[in-house]
Amino acid sequence: MALFELNPITKKRWNRFKRIKRGYYSLMVLLVAVVLSLFSNYLANNRPIVMKYQGELFFPTFKFYDKESLGQDDIYGLTDTEADYRSLKKEWEGTDNWLVLPPIPYNPLENDFTYDTPPPNPPDHQHLLGTDSQGRDVAARLIYGFRISIFFSLLLVLLGETLGVVIGSLQGFLGGWFDILVQRFIEVWASLPFLYIVVIMGTIFVPSFKLLLIVMLAFQWLGMTYYMRTEMYREKTREYSLAAQSFGSSKWRIMFKHLLPNCLTPLVTTAPFAIVGGITALTGLDYLGYGLPAPTPSWGELFDQALKSENRDKIWLVMSPFAAVVSTLLLVTLIGESVREAFDPKQYARYE
Repeated sequence: MALFELNPITKKRWNRFKRIKRGYYSLMVLLVAVVLSLFSNYLANNRPIVMKYQGELFFPTFKFYDKESLGQDDIYGLTDTEADYRSLKKEWEGTDNWLVLPPIPYNPLENDFTYDTPPPNPPDHQHLLGTDSQGRDVAARLIYGFRISIFFSLLLVLLGETLGVVIGSLQGFLGGWFDILVQRFIEVWASLPFLYIVVIMGTIFVPSFKLLLIVMLAFQWLGMTYYMRTEMYREKTREYSLAAQSFGSSKWRIMFKHLLPNCLTPLVTTAPFAIVGGITALTGLDYLGYGLPAPTPSWGELFDQALKSENRDKIWLVMSPFAAVVSTLLLVTLIGESVREAFDPKQYARYE
């Protein structure tokens, strides 16, 4: 017997989703991108993936090696600084020593420019998407920015939607004074201006990933409560719910075992669009300067650089993050539309 097996209705929904090619292929592409983003250090980094020096293998991605330990001289006489692996690659040509650099041999925080060619610089053979105003590789910052954006949004949606499901379900199932009091609180809380609160928090505290997540999470759960409250009100009057009550099932068993599985369609169908909202919100806050602190790789920060008056003619600065944002949001939107079609509650129902 399989360790984990989907119920027949979920299998039908999954098979229906697979038949919607635009959504299924978008999901595969997005999953590949997310998995690759986990290995960003092997895609864009100034440290080699693997290195052989004096007959021994080294993995500098995980450990710092100074110039002295690798027999490299510094023009300033400093030997305790990190080795320049790109220079070592050229020096070791034709020797037994070798190293393998990532496809993009620059990390997202590294400045690479000369005073003869001040940044930002257009794309070339070294920086395929050019450099930004600080001389940092745009491609590297896009890759790391994608990892931050997608996982920030996934974590935000996971926590926010879970909280919304629990509170909304309790409202709909318990009803009465609990529902009235919680609903009044939600209406008051939802009326607070989100952007103003972010600005205030950003002036009081140092912006960080955790702070942004907490502030956005405080508002993320509100929308889901409306869906779950309505669904739970409807489902608890069904015959199967009344039958479970007549058999003496506890309230918690009825709500979580019998009712909740039939109320999750709004969650499944709205989650992809909530992810889109999370990515857009983080990018917008970074653009306004109230997002992640510098020099964190960020799509919004690249937009901010591109739209400054002195960079209006640097077309690569705006086209690269624009293409990244549009591609990501398009993939997630196509997935969301396909999921909504596949999980149409009129197609299947589950009463037990």
